[in-house]
Amino acid sequence: MKHMMKNGVTALALAIGANAAAAEGELVLYHWFEYMPQELLDKFTEETGITVTMDTYDSNEAMLASLKAGGIGTYDVSVPGDYMVSIMAGEGMLDTIADGELKNKGNIAPEWADPGFDPGRQSSIPYQWGSTSFAVSRDAYEGDIQTTDILFNPPAELQGRINMLDSQGEVMAMAALHMGIPQCSTDREQLKALNAMLQEAKQHWASFNSDTAKEVLVSGDAAVGQIYDGFSAKAREEGANVEYAFPTQGYIAWMDNVVLLKDAPNRENALIFMDFLLEPENIAAVSNFAQYNAGVNGVSEFLDPALAEQPEKNPHANAGQGVFIEVCDEETQAVYDQIWTNLKK
Repeated sequence: MKHMMKNGVTALALAIGANAAAAEGELVLYHWFEYMPQELLDKFTEETGITVTMDTYDSNEAMLASLKAGGIGTYDVSVPGDYMVSIMAGEGMLDTIADGELKNKGNIAPEWADPGFDPGRQSSIPYQWGSTSFAVSRDAYEGDIQTTDILFNPPAELQGRINMLDSQGEVMAMAALHMGIPQCSTDREQLKALNAMLQEAKQHWASFNSDTAKEVLVSGDAAVGQIYDGFSAKAREEGANVEYAFPTQGYIAWMDNVVLLKDAPNRENALIFMDFLLEPENIAAVSNFAQYNAGVNGVSEFLDPALAEQPEKNPHANAGQGVFIEVCDEETQAVYDQIWTNLKK
């Protein structure tokens, strides 16, 4: 019996050791859909021996809900937008990167090295940045598109043919720009007016969809789509006769970031991956694939020159200001959450 017990303990120890060894070669990534070229993940595995498992999401809010529902301790890194980094930090969901743990941290471009949403880059590195606005089919509509009326008070030709992103942050921020009110307004009359405007606008929308935001424009199922600039560029490449708008009321600017998650099961591998993405040639591969901008020095020589010429990268002279999504206090956010819930009914 003693002999069997000893063998059992030895077997258990060997099993634990084997699992630990396997874990040393793994990375579990939680990432936006259609945003990371598989070839780059393959290159990372070839260089490091680390196998990557990637799950995807279609909005910052969906990612947050999933992590809250049990994803913490499952994933090593995720890729939240700027405002969501602040929210996740406030929820205690991020780990701190100690000085010296990222050897390529100095490659971060100065303008992205100390952002308000993560001062000193304590938990994150820049990934890609760009804008969110909307694209309009020029086969369906020939008029002026440089106004948020296209989404919220559309002309007859576009009514019932509009796809909105299934993303509370983007929809609500764009609605605030349309109405000329603060993103985190606490004015009761402004909030009532915002809710009423959205309920009216909803009658003209065909769908809320993020993961097919590009496809519905290419297929012609939608004539207008709230969309990220890189997806608009891809839609044009795939044959859609669309124009990306920079409305005079303003548009949304964003920076996506790779964050180190609390209780990451493969923390060391997560840091190796973050260092890998801070190499100019590697992050440029993401930009060439996704058609956004990198926040790392030295990328220009690796970028497709056509990226800089894209209309989605070049606002017109009368474009409004690009604004980042703001983080509201808890009480104000609860009101916006209710407006969003009502909108999705």
